[in-house]
Amino acid sequence: MPRFTPFPALRYCDRTIDDVVAPPYDVLSETDIDALNARSAFNITHIDVPRETSGPDRYELAAKVLHEWIEAGVLDFDDSPTFTIYRMRFTDATGAPRDIAGVLGGLEVVDEGAGGVLPHERVTPKASTDRLDLTRATHANMSPIWGLSLATGLTDLLAEPAEHLSSVTVDGVEHVVERVSDAERVAAIAGKVGSDDVLIADGHHRYGISRTFRDEIRASGDSNVKAEDTLAFVSELVADQLSVEAIHRLYFDIDFDALRSALGTAFDLSDAGKPTGDTLAAMETDGKLCLINPDGRGQFMTPKLGAFEDVRPLDGAWLEHVLADVPHSVAYQHGVANVVDVVMSGTAAGAVLIRPVSVAEIERTAREGLLMPPKSTFFTPKLRTGLVLRSVV
Repeated sequence: MPRFTPFPALRYCDRTIDDVVAPPYDVLSETDIDALNARSAFNITHIDVPRETSGPDRYELAAKVLHEWIEAGVLDFDDSPTFTIYRMRFTDATGAPRDIAGVLGGLEVVDEGAGGVLPHERVTPKASTDRLDLTRATHANMSPIWGLSLATGLTDLLAEPAEHLSSVTVDGVEHVVERVSDAERVAAIAGKVGSDDVLIADGHHRYGISRTFRDEIRASGDSNVKAEDTLAFVSELVADQLSVEAIHRLYFDIDFDALRSALGTAFDLSDAGKPTGDTLAAMETDGKLCLINPDGRGQFMTPKLGAFEDVRPLDGAWLEHVLADVPHSVAYQHGVANVVDVVMSGTAAGAVLIRPVSVAEIERTAREGLLMPPKSTFFTPKLRTGLVLRSVV
């Protein structure tokens, strides 16, 4: 089972954090970064998102800024090892209220396939070494991965409020930060998370980078144990907390007629009109997918009887199965309007809207040691960066 440890958290000294925290680096556009940089000279993006325009020394410059902030008292370490309860309260896309309670701590970095910390989907490779270069330079974990604990009862341990530090509401989501320093409660949380597997919900790439960094430290002969863990937000895998949305499929390097013909071997197609929120609701209710035509209209895809008897009941797996022998390439996009825009622009030949994966299926896949297709899930809301930083030296 994975080790989960408290650490002296590095935090903003000013408890008003509206202008200094940010979404994860990998969802930010250049315009987003400009706006966040402008909000405050101390916005975390000045460190967490080094820009190519800053030159080849951008990671070293980010490290220099981090150290300057610590010396100036902008950031400071907790006096003792702590956990941080992180709550997110919001209304999801269906109108249901959600209250996610998780904890920020140091999650053990395990070898691939060793168990304890499990991937839940196959990962698309990334050529960029950006996160590794940033970790090497700053010696800090910036953006937490999101882990789902399979241990029953973590939510109950986090129910009682701890020391309130900060809160900020962004896009209808209230983010609340509380510090846990009581030794008995710290031990209880560590024990609970460490009693069962943790499934990576978001941040597979960051976790892999932490493994590479750990291996580099080991190879150097350094006895630094902080590199053996990485910053993680861990919440319990329970359906009433989690909001899981779909990431739809965009298809390239194939003619639309060929795509439609291939899909037609396993699905019955029928007119769906212009895709809207009602389209997604109908897909969920009737168990079907939706093909997006070049003109932006949709065609419902109802599975033919017996077409997927030996295939796991996941939309992404169905599509991989049908198109396995059809030359094409695929990309991934969240949001129906975004998908339709890409197809209508002619950038993609076509697209398929898929349904969200259920929490029950996520757990079943994890327990059976299997992996979903890439980009099977989109967990919302996104964690904020800058609430807690973790030193790895």
